[in-house]
Amino acid sequence: MFRLALILYAMIGTSLAGILMVAALTAGYDTTQPVVISALIGFVIGAPAAWMVAKAIS
Repeated sequence: MFRLALILYAMIGTSLAGILMVAALTAGYDTTQPVVISALIGFVIGAPAAWMVAKAIS
């Protein structure tokens, strides 16, 4: 299950980071710090999300 979670994390983490970056840019936060922080939050939230999806699949 760990390998499945790693494969899913590559997709889920990137998607969440992209969504949060677009949300930050749309909200008017167009400097470096908010964009980087939103990307990091997306990658951090992606780990437990990938684990839950992998658990549901297997």
